[in-house]
Amino acid sequence: MVQISQQEQKKPGPAQVRPGKKEELDSKLLDLARVTRVTKGGKRLRFRAVVVAGDKKGKVGLGVAKGLDVAQAVEKATRLAKKNLITVPIIDDTIPHMVMAKFSAAKVLLKPQQKGRGLVAGGTVRVICQLAGIKNISSKILGRTRNKLNNARATIKALEQLKT
Repeated sequence: MVQISQQEQKKPGPAQVRPGKKEELDSKLLDLARVTRVTKGGKRLRFRAVVVAGDKKGKVGLGVAKGLDVAQAVEKATRLAKKNLITVPIIDDTIPHMVMAKFSAAKVLLKPQQKGRGLVAGGTVRVICQLAGIKNISSKILGRTRNKLNNARATIKALEQLKT
């Protein structure tokens, strides 16, 4: 009869499921771009995916990744978004105070709103606020850029500035 020591017993590895550790995150594809790199042999085609992940309870993250095909780019970006989560302070389904942030050419203004007003935001800001769990907010993209990635980064930067 062979005895197994406690060190040799199987420990849960990263591939095995650990009960109670799984947190449910929703993810949404913000932008998908076909990017090319010109080399001496021709053009190298890749895809860039911008994904936002959040639990609708105050945690949200942004992930940007490139891949040889769309599925690979989205997978990598989703993994990065789940890795780079920030915590957003939410008081009565809105943010605690007005905040403004700038990233590159993108400028975003976020204002708290009273209960029942709803999510008054456009494009990328709306998606990020929905996944963060903010239900009442008013926002305005003040920058001149329509670049979704820069607008998303400016929104995340604004949400990082919030204090309770």
